[in-house]
Amino acid sequence: MSRLIFQVIKHEGAWAVEHQGAYSNRAIEKAVAVASANRLARNAIATGAAVQVRIEGESGYF
Repeated sequence: MSRLIFQVIKHEGAWAVEHQGAYSNRAIEKAVAVASANRLARNAIATGAAVQVRIEGESGYF
């Protein structure tokens, strides 16, 4: 099973969650975008998917 990756990155002057080439959940504050990525990841985990959340400038796994 492949892992779904949600990345929190700077995009067009704000923070956004990138997943499979699409940007969503734009926010001025990084913490808000991180919370959105974690929520998306939890929803994916509930369906049985393997998930990783990456945050620009940080390393770690969800």
